Amino acid sequence: MKAQHPPTILSFLRDLPNQCSLAGLACTVCAIYFSIIEVYHAALIAMVWAVALDWADGLIARRMHGRTGDDRIFGGQLDVLIDIVSYGVAPAILLLSYGNFAPVFLVGAFIMIATSALRLSYFSTYGLSAEGKYTGLALDNNSLAIVFVFLLEGVVTTAAFTYVLLLTCLCLCALNVSQLKTNKLSANPRNVYALAAYCIAMTTLFGWKLA
Repeated sequence: MKAQHPPTILSFLRDLPNQCSLAGLACTVCAIYFSIIEVYHAALIAMVWAVALDWADGLIARRMHGRTGDDRIFGGQLDVLIDIVSYGVAPAILLLSYGNFAPVFLVGAFIMIATSALRLSYFSTYGLSAEGKYTGLALDNNSLAIVFVFLLEGVVTTAAFTYVLLLTCLCLCALNVSQLKTNKLSANPRNVYALAAYCIAMTTLFGWKLA
């Protein structure tokens, strides 16, 4: 009996949830790019759509029939790896750039990436709690909160807002690695509609500021 060869790497591109995950990664790459060149409003738009696509891949995966065990395992691993970039690296680069790469913001960036890695590793090891809840604030909330905080930009001085942003990021990091139990928001259809409305509202607002 011949040994069965594993599927090719690129064969998993046929899986629609994986396509959705990669589209979210494309948004994240755009967020990183716009953060580096200091077009922050464009970066914020890309960040919220990265969250939307992250939610979408899970919603699609749960409703698809005929996905194999390999599809589910590969998709789960891909999702985790993209999450560290979307919710750890991208916000860290946004913070660094907005802080003019000052050393204190380098420390903040490290903490953001480190806590994201710890949070994802914990989830990969233990999954949801016995009550079906996350342990620690889910990382997608970080991007949504950071984008919301940018509504204060222009209300306070630039120097003050820079430290408001740093403090916000550090508070989110603490919540990410806490024992806080939170619900899986994407499992509730109302939250899905709320996220869609949030993405449209923030895209409209920050898009108008770009014009």
